[in-house]
Amino acid sequence: MEEAAAALITSLIPTWSAVIVLFSYLGYLALAGSLLPGKIVPGAVLSDGSRLRYHCNGLLSLVLLMALLGVGVQMELVSPTVVADKGLELLSVTFIFSVLVSLILYAMGRSSCDQSSSFKPHITGNMLDDWWLGAQLNPRFMGIDLKFFFVRAGMMGWLFINLSLLAKLYQAGNVNLSVILYQLFCGLYVIDYFFNEEFMTSTWDIIAERLGFMLVFGDLVFIPFTFTIQGWWLLKNKVELSKIAAISSCLVFLIGYQVFRGANKQKHVFKKDPKARIWGRPPKVIGGKLLASGYWGIARHCNYLGDLLLALSFSLPCGTSSVIPYFYPIYLLILLIWRERRDEARCSQKYKEIWAEYCQLVPWRILPFVY
Repeated sequence: MEEAAAALITSLIPTWSAVIVLFSYLGYLALAGSLLPGKIVPGAVLSDGSRLRYHCNGLLSLVLLMALLGVGVQMELVSPTVVADKGLELLSVTFIFSVLVSLILYAMGRSSCDQSSSFKPHITGNMLDDWWLGAQLNPRFMGIDLKFFFVRAGMMGWLFINLSLLAKLYQAGNVNLSVILYQLFCGLYVIDYFFNEEFMTSTWDIIAERLGFMLVFGDLVFIPFTFTIQGWWLLKNKVELSKIAAISSCLVFLIGYQVFRGANKQKHVFKKDPKARIWGRPPKVIGGKLLASGYWGIARHCNYLGDLLLALSFSLPCGTSSVIPYFYPIYLLILLIWRERRDEARCSQKYKEIWAEYCQLVPWRILPFVY
C-alpha cells in the first residue's frame, strides 16, 4: 500500500517533458486559432450593447493537429501513447498552470480601469471569491479570447487523451466492444462540438460566467482529465458487454445527442432569428423574449437532460462492476442542478413577470414529470 502511494506521488511530480507537451499544445492552438480560416460569429449582446466576435475554426484546428500528429507518429518523432504515459505528470503541470493563470487574471482584472461589459472588474473585496469566480467577463490576451480558447483546449484535450489511451490498448491487444463504444461516443461528441462550435457563443459559460479559477480549472484540468476516467478504467479493467448492454448504450447516446444538440440549436437559431420555425411551426415566445416551443416548451433546461444522457452513455460501456467510471455523470448531475438553480435565479431577476409566466407554462426544470 505504501509503495503504491509512493509511486502515485512520484508520478504526480511535474517534469519538463510534461511542460513541453502542454505548452506545445497550447502554443499550437493559439497559432491555429489566430491564423487558420474560419467563420466569424457574433456573440450575445452584452449589457453595454457591445458584441464580441468569435473565430470559429476549431474543427479545422483539430483536423490539422490530428494530421500533424499522424505524420509525427509515422516518422517516429512522437509516440502515440505519450499523453497516456505522462498522464499524471500532465495533470499536475496543467493544474499548476491553471492556478498561475487564474492568479494573473485576478491581478489584471483587479487593476483594470476599463468599464466595458467584457473587461469591467467585478471585485467584491473577498479575494478568494474574486479569484475563484473571476474578475472580468471576457479577458483577452494578444487578441485571443481566453474563455473561448480554454474551452477549446479542454475539449480537444479530452479527445487526445482518449486517442492516446486507445493507442495503448491497441498495442496491448485489448481493444474490444466496450472500448470501441466508449471511444466512438466520446469522439463523436467532441467532433460534433467543434462542428457546431458557434453554438458555444450563446451558452451560459460564455455570456454570463466570469473567467476565474473555476472556469480555467474546469476547462483545462477537469474536462480532459476527469471526463476520461472511463478510458483510464478500461485501460486497467477488461469489460465484456452483452448485446443488450451495447444496444442500450447506443440508444442512450443517440437520445441524449438528439435532445442536447437539438435544444442548443433551437436556442441558438432563435437568438439569431426569433421568427424561425421550430419543428415546422412558428415559435411560441413569452414576452417577446423567451422561447417556449420545441424542446424549450418541454422543460426549461432540457439541454441539461441531453447532456446527462450523453454523460451516462460514456460510462455504460464500462459495465456496472464499479462506481468509478460513473464519476462524470454523477458529478454532472450535481453540477447541472446547482447551475440550473443559479440560472433560474438570474432569469427570474432579469425577466421578472415574463419568467414567472414561462415557468407557469413550462413547469418542469430538467426532466418532465420528475423534476
